[in-house]
Amino acid sequence: MTSALTARRTPLYDLHVEAGAKVIPFSGWEMPVSYDGIKDEHIAVRTHAGIFDVSHMGEIEVEGPGAVAFLQRLVTNDIAKIEIGGSQYSCMLNEAGGVIDDLFVYRLGHDRFLVVTNAGNHETDLAHFGAVSRDFEVIVRDAASNYAMLAVQGPRARSIVQELAEAPLPKRFTVAEQQVAGRPALVCGTGYTGEDGVEIALPIDHAGVLWDRLIADGVAPAGLAARDTLRLEAGLPLHGSELGPGITPLNARLGWVVAWNKQAGFPGRQALETQRAAGASPLLWGLRTETRRPPRSGQEVRSIEDGSGSKVVGTVSSGNFSPELGVGIALAFLDPDIQPGDQVVIDQRGTDVPATVVKPPFLA
Repeated sequence: MTSALTARRTPLYDLHVEAGAKVIPFSGWEMPVSYDGIKDEHIAVRTHAGIFDVSHMGEIEVEGPGAVAFLQRLVTNDIAKIEIGGSQYSCMLNEAGGVIDDLFVYRLGHDRFLVVTNAGNHETDLAHFGAVSRDFEVIVRDAASNYAMLAVQGPRARSIVQELAEAPLPKRFTVAEQQVAGRPALVCGTGYTGEDGVEIALPIDHAGVLWDRLIADGVAPAGLAARDTLRLEAGLPLHGSELGPGITPLNARLGWVVAWNKQAGFPGRQALETQRAAGASPLLWGLRTETRRPPRSGQEVRSIEDGSGSKVVGTVSSGNFSPELGVGIALAFLDPDIQPGDQVVIDQRGTDVPATVVKPPFLA
């Protein structure tokens, strides 16, 4: 585990401290977990706009005439379908079909891509990219130290950022290189909250300027805790919880990121095809309780169909209190015969809390 003495800091660290943020270790970084309270930050994003420092995410630049073939060999989705200025969500797997990392791939030019990695997986991903690149006419660069990244999310996010941009912002799941607040930036129509908004990758020395400008324009600073409750309500998977080396995309109901018809093979393809033929087990579903008590990762889920509540049918992968719904919600891996509408109980430290199985997202 990375100690506080060796943890990295984003270019905005001092601004977070000055704003009174509670800072915690996260994936080798010192990151703000909250400023004015998780619920207030969560609601600000749902009703107006919030800003997250996501500079801990990793970036890998891929360029060259073999770039498409290289990425096709690495990831599950069909890179050839991404138009210039487009983006795509994908997974990189081990040979058993487990998720090494889930990635966003942005196509900046015909043979030029930017891949965004999870912070805790960046070094592993980079090494994997480097090893595979030897067989392709491609250049792979670690660009993590080149960028700061801000995520501005919420129903007012786009209109506020648009006031600072020189051109119309890119639509959802597209990307554009343009000026923001007078400096070049890569603006991506993506996010991790279930709300509309943009993610902005920009030069490190301009990150604080843009952060301050957006705060002054009424965007609320938000930390990791609110980002987690937002993504949970949206039913979005988190690597290390709903994704990991022992979890396949089919377990996590991400079969849509697997391009079964593309000719290029990728690690884990055979394992996924075998699992698809047999039926994936367990499967990811949502759980909604009727109490405010938050479910937590690792808690046992039991069926009550037989009246005894004694049959173990799964495990909570992520859980928390939903500020929007006012009750506890969770994502959980459950036996394949469990369906939405089924009644279960969650063992919350010895207390059986009733819950209903639902299909995420939790918010319409």
